[in-house]
Amino acid sequence: MREKAPGGVNLCRRTALEEAMRISNLIADGAPAPLASASHLPPPPIRLPRPALFLDMDGVLAPLAETPDAVVPHPERTAALRAVAGRLDGRVAIISGRTIAEIDRIAEASAASASGVHGLERRRADGSLDRAEADPAVRDAVAAFEAFARTRPGIIVEDKAVSAGLHYRGAPAEGEAALALAKDLAGQTGLALQAGNLVVELKTPGTSKGTALKAFMQEPPFAGAVPVMLGDDLTDEDGFRAAETLGGFGVLVGPPRETAARYGLPDVDAVLAWLNAVEERE
Repeated sequence: MREKAPGGVNLCRRTALEEAMRISNLIADGAPAPLASASHLPPPPIRLPRPALFLDMDGVLAPLAETPDAVVPHPERTAALRAVAGRLDGRVAIISGRTIAEIDRIAEASAASASGVHGLERRRADGSLDRAEADPAVRDAVAAFEAFARTRPGIIVEDKAVSAGLHYRGAPAEGEAALALAKDLAGQTGLALQAGNLVVELKTPGTSKGTALKAFMQEPPFAGAVPVMLGDDLTDEDGFRAAETLGGFGVLVGPPRETAARYGLPDVDAVLAWLNAVEERE
């Protein structure tokens, strides 16, 4: 499966990952715990003991695109998700920075369990929904981001109600200014600053992809399973660590880099091939 963003992608995937890592290092006031160096990661096994799969969307299930809405449904993705969920008795969840509404749009509602906006939204397998109350300062962040974008072509502001995203994939030279603005706003408001692939986000604090994974693992159908988290960027590292803590592992999608993941897959096509092959070991 190969999707093309309209007009093509200006920056290659490796460049986006390197930029996200650079931005993350600039954000951190104190040095984070070092991650394992990964010059090469083996592919994850296909036969696993009672696996529970937790999958990021952009860069994992869907290729990165110029704009958030340029990622569209794809029949191969939808079929792979439905098939693996059937084989694993529903132990599949999509954990993304996107909203659950966006997850459902792209995945065509093929995942009963989903978490959006870095854990701020979470839908259980039974359809019940948890959503954090938005920090009022998110509205201030949206307004500031919109003012920033007004004079900078290529900048996109994403309002997720509980968070505000500032995408600069279409104007990478504005990355430093975007980061400076986000850092200043985070200091003023107490919102959590989250770096991604050519995007900075200010979110209601208190959750991450790791907290979402741990919450799913306490509920059916995931309880007692072995968690496997697939992700591509720095926002997925919390998920990798959470999976490892609970007896599972992470799978880094994309070029090798420092990571808490134990295994790796090169791209979205490899992820879909693995999803089509993975099965529960007797």
